[in-house]
Amino acid sequence: MRIGKTIVMAVLMGTLLIAVRVSDDWSSYVMDVKEGSITIASAYAHQDQSLRRTIQEEAAKQRVEPVNAKVDRIWKAIPGYNGLEIDVELTFQGMKNAPQHTPIQYVYKEVEPAVSLDDLGAQPIYRGNPNKKMVALMINVAWGNEFLEPMLKTLQKEKVKATFFLDGSWLKANAETAKLIQSYGHEISNHAYSHPNMSKLSRSEQLKQITRTEALLKSTLGVTNSWFAPPSGDYNQLTVDVARSQGLKTVLWTLDTVDWQHPAPSTIVQKIRSRVEPGTLILMHPTDSASGALPGMIAAIKSKGYSLGTVSETLSPARVPSVVTKP
Repeated sequence: MRIGKTIVMAVLMGTLLIAVRVSDDWSSYVMDVKEGSITIASAYAHQDQSLRRTIQEEAAKQRVEPVNAKVDRIWKAIPGYNGLEIDVELTFQGMKNAPQHTPIQYVYKEVEPAVSLDDLGAQPIYRGNPNKKMVALMINVAWGNEFLEPMLKTLQKEKVKATFFLDGSWLKANAETAKLIQSYGHEISNHAYSHPNMSKLSRSEQLKQITRTEALLKSTLGVTNSWFAPPSGDYNQLTVDVARSQGLKTVLWTLDTVDWQHPAPSTIVQKIRSRVEPGTLILMHPTDSASGALPGMIAAIKSKGYSLGTVSETLSPARVPSVVTKP
């Protein structure tokens, strides 16, 4: 809160005497006008110092420490999460000329962790940071065109962006459908070329599976991609290393809808409702079950106060705003 001040000036024997009241305290300062030099400890400076000190004290109380990325024994690579602190200088500059009694409007900035996902090397990723209340839908596409458009319509209605991992051979045969997915604003990533079990392939064969699809993503959709999802979740360390050599991180899932077995949509919704957590990556395909379950899945996730984002958004260290849920 800004502090009030009163200034009273009087001239006594050629010397300007300034009495300053800051809050309830009076202080006297002298200006020697005879010598032409002006030396004054300004009341404004005193007030600014008080304001800065108040902001600094509040900043120390409110600081949220960043969380480093780490390798977990079970979940492998887990991304970090930015901390949060008051930007003292920006807050001070914004408030120093504010009217008296104006509450301080704090300006915040994110603080990056010392260890990032990139620092962990070639590691698979199964989930986002558990401190980040965001969930991602991973939709692997190698078949099931008839259910894609209904799912796209649901995602659009719910204002949700997902990540679609495209099989390269499917992309080659369905370029227009892929462009339709992209036109809705979804993230597009790599799901190998012919849906093989990657761990059964040689290095050169694994490389070919990844690079062929990567080239198609670039030439057909203009995509600059960051992620590789191994078909059927089958991979070995060589897969992770090969993907990394192409600038891609290998991503799997936290929670599987098993929609390819065509369960009742209600069972998928119940699974999501009971098991989803912050940072969960949910595996889906364009099936009848997934299409039917999608509205209920989104409602269940939002009801827990979680945002839905792409894989890139969910695995980034950027903080996510709190979600206000309806009663």
